[in-house]
Amino acid sequence: MPVDIAAVVVTYNSERHIAALLDSIPAAMGALRYSVVVVDNGSTDRTLELLGQRDDCTVVRSVNDGYAAGMNRAVRASPESEAVLILNPDAALDPGSVPVMLDVLRSPGTAVVAPRIREEDGSLSPTLRRGPTMGRVGGLSFTRRPAFAERIEGPEEYQSEHEVEWAVGAVLLIDTACYARLGGMDESYFLYSEETDFSLRAKDAGWRTVYTPAAGAMHVGGGSGESATTHTMKILNRVRLYRRRRGTALAWIYFALTVLVELRRAALGHRKSWPTLRALLRPAARPPALGANDHLLPR
Repeated sequence: MPVDIAAVVVTYNSERHIAALLDSIPAAMGALRYSVVVVDNGSTDRTLELLGQRDDCTVVRSVNDGYAAGMNRAVRASPESEAVLILNPDAALDPGSVPVMLDVLRSPGTAVVAPRIREEDGSLSPTLRRGPTMGRVGGLSFTRRPAFAERIEGPEEYQSEHEVEWAVGAVLLIDTACYARLGGMDESYFLYSEETDFSLRAKDAGWRTVYTPAAGAMHVGGGSGESATTHTMKILNRVRLYRRRRGTALAWIYFALTVLVELRRAALGHRKSWPTLRALLRPAARPPALGANDHLLPR
């Protein structure tokens, strides 16, 4: 049967958080018809055991072929819907939040809606982002200057509804027709940058990503953890995204600046940056899952 909202979740060793997310969904949906599909990407903790004790979601077991692939698999396993609700397993929705997001999504030209996200302690989580540029490669968000800061930090930017270039994908409501037309999430990223890529491709095709403070959710920062490998994936995927959008010539400059930024971070004591530097400069050291180990400039 068709539903209004197809909620989709990808889990990977998510035993600490998945129950809280699933428990929050009924009140968040209000009177909307919805489905919940959870794709598990090969968890080795008690995630599958906990999911097996519930009757409020469909569970699809999968190998870990990436977050984007898991999302696309969850959407394919869902019934026909007006919108897809992408949820991180370490998020929790506020009551009544999804009907509010759906009303925003129904405004002409809107393809993606992001709610106001707060941290576990109740503070604002700065989830809004500007598009990648050469000036923003250094992650100088503390400057609050748009030319140098991809992350939008100012609290005033989170007080009213407006269009953004992209938003962190902890909770996103996406128009199903747009999702299908763009071919879903780009699975080549494996992990990180897939939501950036999707919103930017949607914008290229004439759709908007809109932030609304009228709907809320909580996201446990770092709930899925970050290792040296996932940090490396994040940085490599930023370079790949920039290359795909701006071309090879400019991407070489972006790549060189990225190397300098990671060198600075490593010198300042960020230990995860050392293996990332090795992976940037030695393609053979890159995570095989990215398929980006045959050229110095990652494709």
